[in-house]
Amino acid sequence: MKSLIVCVSTSHGNTRRVAERMAEVLGAEVVEPESVDPEALRQYDLVGFGSGIYYMAVDDRLRKLIRRLPDVADIRAFTFFTSGARGIPLLNYHKPVRKRLEAKGFEVIGSFSCRGFDTVGPFGFIGGINRGRPNDHDLDRAAAFAAHMRKRVGGSAAAS
Repeated sequence: MKSLIVCVSTSHGNTRRVAERMAEVLGAEVVEPESVDPEALRQYDLVGFGSGIYYMAVDDRLRKLIRRLPDVADIRAFTFFTSGARGIPLLNYHKPVRKRLEAKGFEVIGSFSCRGFDTVGPFGFIGGINRGRPNDHDLDRAAAFAAHMRKRVGGSAAAS
């Protein structure tokens, strides 16, 4: 099974830490959106798309990549996010990304999220929220999620 993880992590490296833990399980490379050749994604069995949530939205760099993706078939995908705030049902972060990926032909088979250290806006004045997140428990959950994704695709970990 050949896997790739596309990740945007700008503020504190929260999302990158989650991506790297998932990559260990999947034998995947972690890359930023700008280094992805959209046509080359056809060679992967599983692609993860992740971002920190900034001002209640997925990073624009990831959204731009998804808009540039070609139509594909038989590629499974997953999404993952870190956020300072608890998920709000009306602001379901993965739903718009999922819809865009599915419109391109990806089969989105799961989504993962956890809290991350956040110092944006007023949180910076108080030293931030969720200090120490993602923590070991969050990263273990990310690894378990990745193992579940690998099992769903039917592959074993292999370096990409």
